[in-house]
Amino acid sequence: MPAEGHILALDQGTTSTRAIVFRTPDLAPVASAQQEFAQYYPHSGWVEHEAEDLWETSLAVMREAIGKAGLTPAQIAGIGIANQRETTLVWDRCTGRPIHRAIVWQDRRTAATCAALREAGHAAAVAATTGLLIDPYFSATKIAWMLDAVPGARAVAERGELAFGTVDAFLLWRLTEGRVHATDATNAARTMLFDIRAGAWDAAMCDLFRVPMGMLPEVRDCAAEFGATTLLGAAIPVLGIAGDQQAATVGQACFEPGMVKSTYGTGCFALLNTGEAPVASSHRLLTTIAYQLRGQRTYALEGAIFVAGAAVQWLRDGLGIIKDAAESGALAAQSDPAGRLYLVPAFVGLGVPHWDAEARGTIHGLTRASGRADFARAALESVGYQTRDLVEAMQADMGAGARAVLRVDGGMVASDWTMQFLADVLGAPVDRPIIRETTALGAAYLAGLQAELCPEPAEFAARWQLDRRFSPAMAEAEREAAYRGWRRAVQRTLSEGAT
Repeated sequence: MPAEGHILALDQGTTSTRAIVFRTPDLAPVASAQQEFAQYYPHSGWVEHEAEDLWETSLAVMREAIGKAGLTPAQIAGIGIANQRETTLVWDRCTGRPIHRAIVWQDRRTAATCAALREAGHAAAVAATTGLLIDPYFSATKIAWMLDAVPGARAVAERGELAFGTVDAFLLWRLTEGRVHATDATNAARTMLFDIRAGAWDAAMCDLFRVPMGMLPEVRDCAAEFGATTLLGAAIPVLGIAGDQQAATVGQACFEPGMVKSTYGTGCFALLNTGEAPVASSHRLLTTIAYQLRGQRTYALEGAIFVAGAAVQWLRDGLGIIKDAAESGALAAQSDPAGRLYLVPAFVGLGVPHWDAEARGTIHGLTRASGRADFARAALESVGYQTRDLVEAMQADMGAGARAVLRVDGGMVASDWTMQFLADVLGAPVDRPIIRETTALGAAYLAGLQAELCPEPAEFAARWQLDRRFSPAMAEAEREAAYRGWRRAVQRTLSEGAT
């Protein structure tokens, strides 16, 4: 039995930074702290963060969480880091100062560059090596943009004086005061520069995207020795790193091939464990690394829904139908069950399996009787329908190996009504865990595993705790009729020429 101790998880997100102290070996949360930070939008489609905001909020919440837990820094056995993925930083190796604000994963400034690369016929090679689509979402074109936009930066980079990192690598550099320049395999896999089969940076991809290889961090396992920090008041080792969605996959104990987790926040990210072999998608899903332990990579298929919780925010902020997101489920329950209003929330296009950036939101089935409750129901149901689209794409790629049960986390899963509809429209069970901060939990588990304070994955999975299972209660004929209506609504929403 692993010994008792405490692990500090740092969850550095897109709008806020959170730290949670977990007690081992059961990984019960003890105390937490959270701080928001500013977002910058210098031009349409551009999204940036001040690197110092990421660092200062990280340091502050870690100190606060330790204090709230009533612990001394010396009582923390290790730190696990989960981070917003793809967000890109470049800094001076001597001073540690970034040459530019962090360019956030949402940023679209390199769209024209990506389009030119696709038109030049590079998409197949990029997908074969990295598992990714050529898109501004990923880090490679962001790095090149910085090197071209900042005067003299490219020449300095070629001399080996600049370092690149996703947020985890930048925080690690700062925590270790410049002693360690490293990342983990899951974050490396989101750069468009990493060969996910060889487990190494790829020279051809670096040449294609014009990124000097000398800028890149060392790639390690998700549970590994990443150096130590003394900045919290004692020497504490950093023992785990994973991108946020992969950390949530670990936190949901999706260690067996075919297991699926889906995280519902502003959007939705779903990962399907495909085991030791990467699965190429024929439905434009991403092939990525789920986690890497003891040198063994486990792969996943990943898909994104652009609008999930954002549809509820629209009800509140755009239409004024609700005052608080928590009201949406109760309001939806008041709608006429005989009615069928469809909201296709393509506010920023449609994701998997459509990938239609030009589509825009539509509402279908309006009658004179349609009211607030029907809009609330349509918004919540849209999350279920989109999830079914995504799960069916995954099942088509994975074949018979995909499991029926969906494990869920994120803010939206607090709504029983939404989760029940999700189970109904999938025709499959939906499992909600007791600990819903699965991203931080996954980071803590990775660090605890390395510290030998947490059990092996199989035992951790056996200890995974269910809060509630939502089983399908809708008749199959009703489910399929409702889903056919959704598919018709989507077809009417797709932009001209979309497939």
